[in-house]
Amino acid sequence: MARPEIKTYQNLEAAFAGESMAHIKYRYFAKLARAAGDEDTARIFEQTADQEVMHAFGHLDLLYPATDMTPAKALQIAIEGETYEYSEMYPGFRKTAVEEGNAAAVAEIDEQISESKEHADQFKAVLEKAAKRFAALAKVEERHANHYQKALDAIQA
Repeated sequence: MARPEIKTYQNLEAAFAGESMAHIKYRYFAKLARAAGDEDTARIFEQTADQEVMHAFGHLDLLYPATDMTPAKALQIAIEGETYEYSEMYPGFRKTAVEEGNAAAVAEIDEQISESKEHADQFKAVLEKAAKRFAALAKVEERHANHYQKALDAIQA
């Protein structure tokens, strides 16, 4: 998506990433606090995590305006993201983890590669199903139009 304000777009993507990471990190910290028996701290982390999600959604509203989005476009963006993860991002991370001898990270990354491919395939299946459904609807609508045209032709004759 070409944008005249490229740096602003990049900043919004970075801010979205930061808010998203903060959300997950605070959820994790809440889990740890709760496991330690500190319910008050857990709730504070969870409340802040909820706010981080709202901040992230605000950035997404600017990155992907609702007026520009369709379910098909969202699926395509998701497919591209998941494909990047399993074909480029995680394999690069895996190489580094292998070089550093971090077996736990290699195992985690292998799982993420598999799951990212699975997610991409799921999104592709939904997109293909939608395309078939719309193609079928187009045929039905064409039959209706032809039927109405015949009725109109009969009236005009």
